Amino acid sequence: MTVGASASSTAHTGLHPGTHAARNPDHPAVIMADSGDVVTYGELDECSKRFAQLLHAHGIRPGDHLAVMLENHKSYFEVFWGAQRAGLLTTPINWHLKASEAGYIVEDCGATAFVTSGALRGIAEQLLVSLHEVDLRLAVDGPIEGYLEYATTLARYPAEPLLDEVEGSFMFYSSGTTGRPKGIRPELTTIPFGEGGGSFISLLTNLYGFDRRTVYLCPAPLYHAAPLGWTTAAQRLGATVVVMERFEPRHCLEVIERYRVTHAQFVPTHFVRLLKLDDTERNRHDLSSLQMVVHAAAPCPIQVKHQMIDWWGPIVHEYYAGSEGNGFCAIDTEGWLRHPGSVGRPLIGTVHICDDDGEELPVDRTGTIWFESERRFEYHNDPDKTAEAHDARGWSTLGDIGRVDIDGYVYLTDRRTNMIISGGVNIYPQEIEDLLTMHPCVSDVAVIGVPNEDLGEEVKAVVVAAPAVDTVGLEAKLIEHCREHLAHYKCPLSVDLVSDLPRLPTGKLLKRDLRARYWPES
Repeated sequence: MTVGASASSTAHTGLHPGTHAARNPDHPAVIMADSGDVVTYGELDECSKRFAQLLHAHGIRPGDHLAVMLENHKSYFEVFWGAQRAGLLTTPINWHLKASEAGYIVEDCGATAFVTSGALRGIAEQLLVSLHEVDLRLAVDGPIEGYLEYATTLARYPAEPLLDEVEGSFMFYSSGTTGRPKGIRPELTTIPFGEGGGSFISLLTNLYGFDRRTVYLCPAPLYHAAPLGWTTAAQRLGATVVVMERFEPRHCLEVIERYRVTHAQFVPTHFVRLLKLDDTERNRHDLSSLQMVVHAAAPCPIQVKHQMIDWWGPIVHEYYAGSEGNGFCAIDTEGWLRHPGSVGRPLIGTVHICDDDGEELPVDRTGTIWFESERRFEYHNDPDKTAEAHDARGWSTLGDIGRVDIDGYVYLTDRRTNMIISGGVNIYPQEIEDLLTMHPCVSDVAVIGVPNEDLGEEVKAVVVAAPAVDTVGLEAKLIEHCREHLAHYKCPLSVDLVSDLPRLPTGKLLKRDLRARYWPES
C-alpha cells in the first residue's frame, strides 16, 4: 500500500532570534516555569553572538561538533543558537547517562566543544577522561575543575555576528544494532544563517498555527529531539517558549494558566498523569488559552486519548516521525475520531507498506513502513546500519511495523523489533542484555517491555539462571547490577526467572512470543 504527500519546502529567510530582537528586543524568548527566569530576544541574540565568537576564537569552524549536556536550563538556547550561527553540528546528551555512556557519545561524534553545568558536577568531573580531544570545555553555573566558567568566559567576546554566518544542524543519537547509540548525521549545507527550518517551519505555521504570538510549553527534557527541535523552531518564528524544569501534573496546569500557554507538546505518559488528578484539581485551572496540543513519541492508548479530547476539546493533534527526518505523518482530533488509533496521513514523504521481500502490500495488510522522500540520512560511523535502513529504491525505514487503511491513514501495529518506549523515552534492550549476559549467575537473558499503566511500558528482564546458582535474591541482585552500570531509566524494574527462552534452532530469540506472555491479546 502506498500513500503520500509532500509538505511545502518554502524558502524562509531571516528566521532566527536576531530578527525578532531587532523588532522587539524585550519580548520573552524563554521563560523557565519553576524559577520564573526570563530571557528576552535581545538577550538571547546577544549571548548567542558572543558564544559564536567564543567558538570561532578557539578554532572551531563550520562542520565541527558541539556536545551539550545540560539540564533544562535557560542557557541551553543561547548555546544552541550560538552553535547554529557558527555552522556546527549540535549533539544533546542525556544527563541521566553514566559517564561511560555519555563519554562514548562525545568521542563518537568527535566533539571539539562541550558544555555542561555545575548542577551536573559529578558526571562532568568523571567525563574528563573522555574529553581529551575536546578543545573547549565550559561549565554553566560553574566553576568545575577542568572547565572554563561559562558566563565569565562568554563576557570576554563581542556581541557581534561572525563575518560569515552559516546554518548549523542537530546531530541526535539513537541506538545502533550493537546497542550503542548512533548519531543521525544530517547533510550539511552552506546556507546563510536564518534560512534553516525548511518544511518543518511550514508545518508549524500552516498545520499548527505557530507565529510570534504563540506561547509554547515544553514539559520534557531538552536533550530529546522533539523538545529541542520544536522549541528552537518556535523561536525562529518569534514565539515565547515556556520550559518546565521537570514535569509535574499539577504544576503543568498551573503553568498553562499562569502564562496563557497557546501550544504544547506532550507524550502519552504526561496525559496519563494529568488524567489521574482528581476532578477538583483538573477543573480548578483556566486552560482556555490552549489552541493546540500535540503528542508523539509513543503509542497513546485509545481510551486515554478519548479522555483528553473530552477534557481539552478538539485541539489534540498527533504525529509520527523519527529523528532521521525521512517522513512525517499527522492527524487532528476530527480525523482521529473517524480513525481511532491512527497516527495520521503522510505530510512529508510517501508511505509504502512492504513485506519482508520488499513487495508492496495491499490496503490493511501489515508490514514494514517505508518512506519515499527526498531526505536521505546516514548513521554516523555505521555504514552497515545506514545500508539496512535503505533499500535499492532509495526508500528508508525506521523499522516500524504498520498498515494503511483505505482512506490513507497510517496505523502502527508494532514498533521497532525490540525497542521499549517507557514514558516516551526509547530504550534499547541489546545494551541491557549484553550487560546481564556477562553476569556469572546468568545463563540466558531477554529484555522486553511489559505493560505499565503510567509509563506505557516498563523494562523487564527474563532470565535463565546459570546451573547450580542459588536463585534466592537473584532478581534484586541483577537489578542492582544494572543500576551500577547503566542509566536508571534503562534498568529493569523487575526480573522473571524462567527455565528457558523461546529460541529457534538457529539461536534467534522469538521476542514476539516472549512478549505475548505479558501483553493482553488486544
